[in-house]
Amino acid sequence: MREAPDPVPGEGELRVAVRASGVNFADILARLGLYPDAPKPPVVVGYEVCGLVDQVGPGVATHRVGDRVLALTRFGGYADRVIVPAAFAFSVPSGLDDASAAAIPVNYLTALIALYRMSNLAAGETVLVHGAGGGVGVAATQLAKLRGATVIGTASAAKHDAIRALGVDHAIDYRTANVVDEVRRLTNGRGVDVVLDPIGGRSFADSYRLLAPLGRMVVYGVSRMAAGERRSLWRAATTIVTMPRFNPLSLMNRNRGVFGLNVGHLWSERERLGEGMMLLLDELGAGRIRPLVARTFPLEQAADAHRFMQSRSNIGKVVLTVSP
Repeated sequence: MREAPDPVPGEGELRVAVRASGVNFADILARLGLYPDAPKPPVVVGYEVCGLVDQVGPGVATHRVGDRVLALTRFGGYADRVIVPAAFAFSVPSGLDDASAAAIPVNYLTALIALYRMSNLAAGETVLVHGAGGGVGVAATQLAKLRGATVIGTASAAKHDAIRALGVDHAIDYRTANVVDEVRRLTNGRGVDVVLDPIGGRSFADSYRLLAPLGRMVVYGVSRMAAGERRSLWRAATTIVTMPRFNPLSLMNRNRGVFGLNVGHLWSERERLGEGMMLLLDELGAGRIRPLVARTFPLEQAADAHRFMQSRSNIGKVVLTVSP
């Protein structure tokens, strides 16, 4: 922790007094020096916050001081004050606590774009969600069920009751079972229509093999590289080397599609991200989705929050809280 001057919002920006900040694997990769987008240390990580607007920059007519907002940030979230574009700040629905609000932007936008836009998930289809107990996994399960899909989720056995309660139809223990064999058994050899894979390495190849005709795979992370508290260049290299190369002719002949997704690289698509957030907030207000917070940590214990998340102990979102 260190003290710094409070930032000042510029044209079209707000300053938010942060009450809660979401923790994402991108933060962990940045800490390990494995996230190319991250500025050189010292850097404040964090992509999403909830708090109160305490200063409004020039040209902003949509928000006022005192408004309670959830917001997307481009780094800077692990702080008590952060500058955000006004276009990326949204009113918090009544009845939603700070930690739950901070759990929405990154995870739910990732799941929404992956399922509703890229893969265009339809009723009756089957989706395989790797890491169904994580923040994106929980969001994806909820959104997939709204589309009338069947959800197969991978998670450690201790999480199975919880993810089934959240909507997973078939749970697979990735630590003891052969995921490829289990998915084929569950689908009578056909495979799945959609796969969401944040793992990387050989997992991408296995997921691709499981696609049914007209199947779509969305890759949105490489969590396999974040195995310890310190960077392992060997693990990073082997993860990259073992990733498959997708041949266009093979994609055509097999009638499959592969998409890559990084919400952090959609910063310029403010209108589309805004539309996605409004859809999510509508669903939230109607009670059809609900963020799940696994555990909160005080901002001063961010290191413990990272350890907890890397241990794969969480069911839902890990959130940092900031005292007023």
